[in-house]
Amino acid sequence: MNNGLSAVVDGIRIHPVKSVGGYDTAQAVVEPWGLAGDRRWMLVDADDTAVTQRERPALALSSAATLPGGGVRLSAPGCADLSVEPPEPRATTTVTLFGTKFEAVAAADAAHAWFSERLGTEVRLMHLDDPASRRTIDPQYAPDGETVSFADGFPLQIATRALLDALNSLIARGDRPGEGPLPMDRFRPNVVLDGTAAWAEDTWSRISIGDVSFRLAKPCGRCLITTTDQATAERGKEPLRTLARHRRIGNALAFGVLVIPENTGSIRVGDPMRVLA
Repeated sequence: MNNGLSAVVDGIRIHPVKSVGGYDTAQAVVEPWGLAGDRRWMLVDADDTAVTQRERPALALSSAATLPGGGVRLSAPGCADLSVEPPEPRATTTVTLFGTKFEAVAAADAAHAWFSERLGTEVRLMHLDDPASRRTIDPQYAPDGETVSFADGFPLQIATRALLDALNSLIARGDRPGEGPLPMDRFRPNVVLDGTAAWAEDTWSRISIGDVSFRLAKPCGRCLITTTDQATAERGKEPLRTLARHRRIGNALAFGVLVIPENTGSIRVGDPMRVLA
């Protein structure tokens, strides 16, 4: 078994707006609820329910980058960029994400209009103003009441190059080889590791990167978003078809792991990853 001693961080990616394209960075600050700036914004519909690429694959065609002070710069082909500042403290709105309700604050009207025009439907951009208290992690995995951003359920997602290579090999031998090889951006991880064996993460329970330690919560179950080409918003069948055959863990089609930070600090590309338990 590869114990991960030779593994290093090969990539770090931040997605400021949930389900919108993000950006690569050489280093990031790890906060209790995720990477600084990651998934602090989210779109909602008229019912204040989260809008993601599951319903609107065209979200892949827009991107967001963080600005000093916590704002975001929105970009999309063929239209002007828009800078959005964090909204001033005011009355919150109850939003719903995967059946869970919590509070968030609406951005400026210009941000709502920008995304509504891109998607062809009315949406609003919401900001998670207080990630330390707004939304808790499932207590089955976080009994001490740890919180999370607008991520699907856990502060960070980690994937490995070896696992992607193994998956692409399986796709190449499957019945839809033309859909591969898939790039890592299909899975939208925060941290990519290189130098592990494929499937090695199944044996880890705690790891460290740089001076930050993480508790592994569970494998990351994959959804329809992984079938969406992040450059074109077109959908296929892979990788879910191959994951269903080769990588089913319980009810989940698994790729990557979901982790909870045990302390704060900075991580950098090139940092070693060590298996602690």
